[in-house]
Amino acid sequence: MAQVLEFKLPDLGEGLTEAEIVRWLVEVGDVVAVDQPVVEVETAKAMVEVPCPYGGVVTARYGEEGTELPVGAPLLTVAVGSVEPVAGRDDSGGSTGGGAAESGTSGNVLVGYGTGAPVARRRRVRPTPVSAESSVPATGITASAPADAETYMAAAGPTVAAAVASAPKSGVVEPQGPVAVISPLVRKLARQHGLDLRQIVGTGRDGLILRTDVESAVRAADEESAAVTEPVTQPKAEPSVERIPLRGVRGAVADKLSRSRLEIPDATCWVDADATELMAARAAMNAAGGTAAGPKVSVLALLARICTAALARFPELNSTVDADAREIVRLAGVHLGFAAQTERGLVVPVVRDAHTRNAESIGEEIARLTGAARDGKLTPAQLTGGTFTLNNYGVFGVDGSTPIINHPEAAMLGVGRIMPKPWVYEGELAVRQVVQLSLTFDHRVCDGGTAGGFLRYVADCVEQPAVLLRTL
Repeated sequence: MAQVLEFKLPDLGEGLTEAEIVRWLVEVGDVVAVDQPVVEVETAKAMVEVPCPYGGVVTARYGEEGTELPVGAPLLTVAVGSVEPVAGRDDSGGSTGGGAAESGTSGNVLVGYGTGAPVARRRRVRPTPVSAESSVPATGITASAPADAETYMAAAGPTVAAAVASAPKSGVVEPQGPVAVISPLVRKLARQHGLDLRQIVGTGRDGLILRTDVESAVRAADEESAAVTEPVTQPKAEPSVERIPLRGVRGAVADKLSRSRLEIPDATCWVDADATELMAARAAMNAAGGTAAGPKVSVLALLARICTAALARFPELNSTVDADAREIVRLAGVHLGFAAQTERGLVVPVVRDAHTRNAESIGEEIARLTGAARDGKLTPAQLTGGTFTLNNYGVFGVDGSTPIINHPEAAMLGVGRIMPKPWVYEGELAVRQVVQLSLTFDHRVCDGGTAGGFLRYVADCVEQPAVLLRTL
């Protein structure tokens, strides 16, 4: 017989305890298939689509877009019809038993949760006879492949229809149609100005609401307010104070940076380096590769390769501190993080096993992860587990910085902009391409001599790329 199942916000892994509803992908009354994405949520790590492990009719949704929910809170309820497999046979002619089809669940896993049942093979379905004790007619529709809401509810009987009609009102978003918004920044701007996105007409493709549409609505609201307000001499009002919640990516960054400053006794050293030869070597590499060799080798990829070579010589900086055990834990592999600025804020994707890659391979992985970061598609696993971070703040047009260590790592190399400067070269004053390098390190894992040796080796490789030939 049909039953109404509650789907709760699953454990998304990596220690995440909450998520913000960005966009609902289904409405009350819609028919969903097993493992169909039903809601898009934003965590402190990434934007993810959450699939529902049940197939049937959506009877209720909990939480409006922009609402933050803890793990385990109800997301929606689904009315699931009964499905009975043909005993001893599946579509391929093999034998079958019980499984996911009987429970209405998929058994699939999203990061850190599963439905607890194995993935079942496709089964031939036959209607379930109506029992004498039940007034609910059996359905001949599989929960994993519904057709449409009317057909489903007609087959499932009064229980499903009643569940949809009597969906609880408290905390439930009524079916008003999805809001044509993709960007979380647009939603945030609308919330800050108290605008209802459903009342805004989008000028983007297929009615998509753009940032300019929200800004136009804000100006129109201000003009309307000014037009109806009579000029009255009043005391000058104090400027309003804006309060921005520290949550999502911004909140995660704030927590990590605060913990780093609280726990790590850091120190910074820096050096200027002549990058003229490095830039010439990069140009030669890309020219020799030709147009069919794939993407160009970037400066960041070369600096990343230099970092892995330096960490092989100074493994103290590829470590972490276990404060409880009072031990320094030296790590075998180098998982290189790099700072990337996105619309959602600063994120640090991780290039796994960077010590096993050459400059071209590192560059390709950096390009792939950067694209995913800008699209908001990075997974929590791609944003964690780093052992050393490379921070190229030169892209912002600045020369130097004292970066905060990405806890629980032991060091971070900062790279400023590469620009023409006066430089003494071979005993004469010349214009050279100069870059400032800075190393912030955990003073518990090493002393200044080790940190200085690491930074000097990096600078030598920048000034004379041939030094890297020993480790290639």
